[in-house]
Amino acid sequence: MEQALRVTVFGPSGYTGLELLRVLSQHRKVEVVQAVSGSFAGKRLGEAIPHLMGTPLSEVPILGEPEEDFDLAFLCLPHEASLEEVPKLLSAGKRVIDLSGAYRLKDPSDYEAYYGFSHTYPELLKEAVYGLPELFREKVKGAKLLANPGCYPTATLLGLFPLAEEGLLPDKVTVHALSGVSGAGRTPKQHFHFPEMESNFFAYSVENHRHVPEMEGILKEVSGREVRIRFTPTVVPAPRGILVTLYVETDPFDIRELFVETYREEPFIKVVDSPPMVRWVLGTNFCLIYPFYDRRTKTAVVISVIDNLGKGASHQAIQNMNLMVGFEETEGIPVAPPFP
Repeated sequence: MEQALRVTVFGPSGYTGLELLRVLSQHRKVEVVQAVSGSFAGKRLGEAIPHLMGTPLSEVPILGEPEEDFDLAFLCLPHEASLEEVPKLLSAGKRVIDLSGAYRLKDPSDYEAYYGFSHTYPELLKEAVYGLPELFREKVKGAKLLANPGCYPTATLLGLFPLAEEGLLPDKVTVHALSGVSGAGRTPKQHFHFPEMESNFFAYSVENHRHVPEMEGILKEVSGREVRIRFTPTVVPAPRGILVTLYVETDPFDIRELFVETYREEPFIKVVDSPPMVRWVLGTNFCLIYPFYDRRTKTAVVISVIDNLGKGASHQAIQNMNLMVGFEETEGIPVAPPFP
């Protein structure tokens, strides 16, 4: 029998950690040997996370520091905590998938401007591989340090990649994104409190969103030129999901054919015939894309939907893990959403 990949999950109690564990509990080739959490150390996963009680992970111990040997670490931690944990794990010979933003950007100065802290390991930024498989699959396969993309950038970059690759992007692209509340994390905040969030929606971080340099950096890498993103995120009263609408001013072309050809072989990207609903992707790793060309305004419009905790975080992390260790890319990843 093939030996299971032994993994450790750091930060199991946040939304990305919870979703990661839920999916890993069904992965035939992975053994979660331990979780690491200061808040829940001394408990087992089934005690700390009740919805895992009936899964094979129920008896997995939660420790303050990792003790058992393992092959790969998932970091579902705040940015600053991941920043410090990654060098220790790499020096111990572990492969790392970091779901925070601590290693996504290549320019260390961007961290002070957009994240509010100084990056103390700039040499590792050069080593980190940006884990968007549809763009960088071969690099992902050889990665030791994998920077899992942000949720907004995943939906946005998958919607812009075919245009960027063909040199069809202008100097500026307008992006409007809607996201469920789980994108803000599990720590309680007043404006996400149920009485204030219900029947409410609002834009935020309009002037200086931390995902902008991430998106612009990848577009430059793909297209070879500077592309500015005018990004406006809006939170809506739903638990999860992202819908991004992209506006690209360009001359007429067969946009649908371009997208179909670009993503023809991709297992998790579907080009659809009508504007997709977020509900169609909840609990999955799919990205559904609806491209069309508005001849009246000479604008290419692309609508892209993902689950922010799925393709936008934990499911994509498992897709990356599968590629890094040589498993089938789709192994253990749910393909059908719950409905209704």
